[in-house]
Amino acid sequence: MLTTLAFALHIGAGSIALVAGTLAAFARKGGRLHRGAGNVFFGSMLVMAAFACWLAVVMPGQIGNLFGAVFAAYLVTTGWLTVRRNAGVLPERIALVVALVLLAPFAILLLQAATHTAFLFKSAVAPEGPVLIATYCVTAVLAIAAIGDAKVAFAGGIAGAARIARHLWRMCLGLTIAVGSAFTNGFARALPGPYHVPGAFFLPLFVPLGLLVFWMIRVRFAGWYKHSLQEGRTARI
Repeated sequence: MLTTLAFALHIGAGSIALVAGTLAAFARKGGRLHRGAGNVFFGSMLVMAAFACWLAVVMPGQIGNLFGAVFAAYLVTTGWLTVRRNAGVLPERIALVVALVLLAPFAILLLQAATHTAFLFKSAVAPEGPVLIATYCVTAVLAIAAIGDAKVAFAGGIAGAARIARHLWRMCLGLTIAVGSAFTNGFARALPGPYHVPGAFFLPLFVPLGLLVFWMIRVRFAGWYKHSLQEGRTARI
């Protein structure tokens, strides 16, 4: 009974996160719709991740999903906090610890895969093929995130275009995780026959990833942040 309820809440929160995250991604940045949808996305992702953690613990062979759920929560929390408060260091120091704790098992897993030793973490899905490639990608992202947290913590904060970029890439990756979970796990399991993931189900992942690349280029290299800031100042005059 509790497991069924947890599944329902997990799926329901994930569905809301998909809709809200998509709205926030395509809405005018800084506008009311973007902020409102972003807040709903943040909250629903935390609910989805919380129940994913619980299911990963109570269901056999699903412990790998525990790391994925915490990773998703870490991304959206640090991304949301970046634009919801003044620059500081304490949250980034906490985030750095979380990133390092998350990074450790992935680094161990890759080391074991490279040395062909028995895997420390048991999972229903073997870490090989596409799963191993995904593990490499997650490990790289976690390493980049940890370095970013360390830079902000030791620099005393973050501001300007770098602050917006930090928010964007973390929230876009959080949306990518939600899309991937929905299409390659949820929707794929609803298909007839044994569990399989058609190649077309990977295509939606390129939408938030494409938006991530687009906005990172626009914010960091195309001067969007300065132009947007100037428009805001003009509107207040």
